[in-house]
Amino acid sequence: MDEITVQSTGQGQVQVYFTTTSPDIELPEEKRQLRVPTSVRRYGLSQILNSESMLDTSAPIPFDFLINGTFLRTTLDEYLIAQGLSAETTLTLQYVRSLIPPLYEASFEHDDWVSCVDVLSASSIAGTWNGNEVSAGQERVLSGSYDGLLRIWNKSGQTIATSTSASGGGHTSSIKSAKFVSPTQIASSGLDRTIRVWKYAEAADGFSGELRPSLELYGHKGSIDSIDVHGPSHRVLSASSDGTVGLWTTQKSLAPAASSSLIMSAPIAKRRKLTTQTSTPQRGPLSLISSHTAPVTAAIFNPLDSTVAYSASQDHTIRTIDLTTSAVVDTRTTSHPLLSLTALPGISTQLLAAGTSARHITLLDPRISALSTQILTLRGHTNKIVSLSPDPESNYGLVSGSHDGTCRVWDLRSTRQGTKDEGGGLVGEAVYVVERETEKGGSRRPVAGEGIKVFGVAWDKEVGIVSGGEDKRVQINMGRGVTRADSS
Repeated sequence: MDEITVQSTGQGQVQVYFTTTSPDIELPEEKRQLRVPTSVRRYGLSQILNSESMLDTSAPIPFDFLINGTFLRTTLDEYLIAQGLSAETTLTLQYVRSLIPPLYEASFEHDDWVSCVDVLSASSIAGTWNGNEVSAGQERVLSGSYDGLLRIWNKSGQTIATSTSASGGGHTSSIKSAKFVSPTQIASSGLDRTIRVWKYAEAADGFSGELRPSLELYGHKGSIDSIDVHGPSHRVLSASSDGTVGLWTTQKSLAPAASSSLIMSAPIAKRRKLTTQTSTPQRGPLSLISSHTAPVTAAIFNPLDSTVAYSASQDHTIRTIDLTTSAVVDTRTTSHPLLSLTALPGISTQLLAAGTSARHITLLDPRISALSTQILTLRGHTNKIVSLSPDPESNYGLVSGSHDGTCRVWDLRSTRQGTKDEGGGLVGEAVYVVERETEKGGSRRPVAGEGIKVFGVAWDKEVGIVSGGEDKRVQINMGRGVTRADSS
């Protein structure tokens, strides 16, 4: 094979071999191996690839480069030293089109803070379970608010439906979490200690709809700050400030009776008994699991096995729960209170990402056989991280929502060695920061996100990155292909 050499100015050189998974930008075999200066960084390598003797592109294409599955963020010389390699080594560089920023699309205004968001689309979980079909253009955004109301929007910002108030069978206090169970069913929870199941129906024209309460679930003695749903089994998981994880069914006929004492002790129960005009069925939990010693902030189904759940708590732990026996089968202890949780496919095995009060995200391997507790820390937020959502188009991306007023997009391949102050280990940094549009153009950004805190974020392939917060707005940033750089 002929070896190509890039002109050097006297510094060291190293042999590299270029490879890609994108056929449209693949180099001929005879051009893939060459010697380049060890002082070169990503930008210099990108220039080399775009040059007339290589790809000979009509317009420069920005590239990123991965070595052994990790983005190159230093010079080649710094990489060689960090890995203990000599300049005689041949480095295999996988090149991909540079990541695309998530662009602002729209925002929808509320009357109060937006606590949570979810998306229904042709590719969302609720849109694909059990043969559900959502047509293009019929995507829906669900938002829950501190005013106790749910709202369903189309992508143009029109309100399709609003839930009933307390007098009509709705929540009696602020909503903290809401999910599509299916295109016709929604579950929500809040400070009133209840989970409410709603039947959703739209008019034929798709411009109006109705949210009707169909079931009230009682059992927790504290606020229910987070829920997760599994449509095929009609199950709901709940995380409560009372320190328990709840398992529920949305099927009225299979749900146990609710405790009358809990129903009567619910906030504003006595006033509601006098003013409510509906008679929504009331039921209890399938099980309440006392798994933590402090408020539980998140509970999720294992995406690979719905009989397994993971929960996160302010007691610093993540617990693995066998839902068939209601037993805790594994406990992982971290260094800080945990406030949010999501599961990622990961590069080689499933991972759990937990947002902390200490402004970072901890990545864990949930397998009981895993030798280490923490495998990666994502740093960059300046306030606590209260919401997480995986990238729907890759195994190694996620977005986080924080009280610092930003959403940050992360790629697990973008890592570096942590400093001594950071505790060492592998550290990831955000590849993009999504600001609140309400603050753009302002003379001074609020300290620690005051007034613009993000409370909830969801990432959907069709709609994008949807977030809601203290600015009383749902904001959409189109995030398609953000961490799947070869999608273009």
